Amino acid sequence: MVGPARPLFVLFGSSIVQLSNGHGGWGAILSDLYARKADILLRGYFGWNSRRALQVLDQVFPKDAAVQPSLVIVYFGGNDSMGPHPSGLGPHVPLPEYVDNMRKIASHLQSLSDSTRIIFLSCPPVNETTIRANKSPYLSEIVRTNELCQQYSDACIKLCQEMDIKFVDLFTAMQKSDNCFTDGIHLSAEGSKIVMEEILKVLREADWKPSLHWKSMPTEFSEDSPYDLVAADGKTTLNPSEWTFYREFQWN
Repeated sequence: MVGPARPLFVLFGSSIVQLSNGHGGWGAILSDLYARKADILLRGYFGWNSRRALQVLDQVFPKDAAVQPSLVIVYFGGNDSMGPHPSGLGPHVPLPEYVDNMRKIASHLQSLSDSTRIIFLSCPPVNETTIRANKSPYLSEIVRTNELCQQYSDACIKLCQEMDIKFVDLFTAMQKSDNCFTDGIHLSAEGSKIVMEEILKVLREADWKPSLHWKSMPTEFSEDSPYDLVAADGKTTLNPSEWTFYREFQWN
């Protein structure tokens, strides 16, 4: 650990999380927005389902940790919703078990501390045409359909409503664009932008105290200093800690 201590945000999930730091990903955007406000910790695992998440839950989120996260963003469901393989192997998890697994994950996170906030991301849609065209010589046929994705998304949202957990309805949000995916499954930069907009909307509207929206959080070492950049008048300095001009997109 290095100081001063900042709020800790943990991104926990499968490949939608693991890949979120690259190619204009939503994890990278989050890290940029909170660069002097919170530490963003990535815990993403390509190909994982909710069963595997449960197996490591105590290791990733130990209850006796000295510092507990202020925010956990959770995504599992895309792999769970894949069609079952005849061998019984693979990531498919039946819908009732998926809901039960997600309930256990939520309960564990809620038990970490009174100030740990949670956002679940529901299962997004897929581009079935692209998936069919991108058959891999190394994998058995991948069965992913929007019908299954919506069932798992709806179930996740219903669980969140029952447990009073904030959520992002990715299945609905991703209908905004036809260019959300790179391979029919994983997010393009445009898809990540949609995810980021939805997460920020939740953070902006949540009645959490303290607020975890980036514009409401204090900026580390934001006090004025004679060592800041010298202003055009040659007599004063300008503190650049809140400057955002360098961003391609101005987030709210």
